[in-house]
Amino acid sequence: MAHYLITGGAGFIGCHLSEALLNQGHHVTVIDDLSTGSIHNIEHLKNQKKFRYVIDTITNRSLLSELVDGCTAVYHLAAAVGVKLIVESPVRTIETNIRGTELVLECANKKKRPVLVASTSEVYGKSTKFPFREDGDLVMGSTSKGRWSYACSKALDEFLALAFMKEKQLPVVIVRLFNTVGPKQTGQYGMVVPNFVRQALLGHTITVYGDGKQSRCFTHVSDVVGALIKLMQKPQALGQVFNIGSQSEISINDLAKLVKSMTKSSSAISHIPYSRAYEEGFEDMPRRVPDLTKVRKMVGYRPTKNIRDILNDVIEFERTRLTV
Repeated sequence: MAHYLITGGAGFIGCHLSEALLNQGHHVTVIDDLSTGSIHNIEHLKNQKKFRYVIDTITNRSLLSELVDGCTAVYHLAAAVGVKLIVESPVRTIETNIRGTELVLECANKKKRPVLVASTSEVYGKSTKFPFREDGDLVMGSTSKGRWSYACSKALDEFLALAFMKEKQLPVVIVRLFNTVGPKQTGQYGMVVPNFVRQALLGHTITVYGDGKQSRCFTHVSDVVGALIKLMQKPQALGQVFNIGSQSEISINDLAKLVKSMTKSSSAISHIPYSRAYEEGFEDMPRRVPDLTKVRKMVGYRPTKNIRDILNDVIEFERTRLTV
């Protein structure tokens, strides 16, 4: 069995990945500074003999080097996440994403440990060539618009990872995640689904940013985790970039209505201008749809859960949280 190091392992996706790998009999070590992750996400894993967690930052080079040396492969999930955090803390976003990834790759390169780098659909920026293909052009906004710093920093992560493979023969795989959702995701940094569900359950106004006509394709975290595990175990995936997501679009307006209906909530639905929610001149993408041909051919990936399945799981989780 393998020993996996997961950076950002106490985060939303990281905790689900940790659990899945442990269930397969692997050893898992997690490093997380808890800036956006939570110790509660991995509380139930602490008593497992094959699980270890370290509360520290990946910029602690000596510690990171030690952890990488002791593992078989690395899942690099640590990053600044959420539009709200990105807009409010652009310096932290850029430093965390670029410096953190650079250190992970440097440490992994010493022992040639394979690294899966989690990127994002944000890198497609303002592209209108739908569905987004991995070899398509990335269309960034102006540097004066803070939200594009995240997309640019993650794109640079991808360039850096692929450069390490080309120049130093470090085995790397890159995944671009599209709106991953599920239990344990926090709405603290602007994640739309947990925010809508929590607002609906509490009877608060469901707040839609912008006109709500923008659409997204939501993917259950269990489907994403399954793809991450399969790609890491596939030698043919090395040196490649893969979209992981769903192709089922729903507008944010329709999402709000569906959440209200499924929670049987009396909440009103209101719209808040982007300028008030984030910052003046904030830019958003009207659509974000992945081409999944490549990942389907590589590992047979097909999403198994639709938006109702996803919402059922999130609603059940949030109900439990609210009654504790």
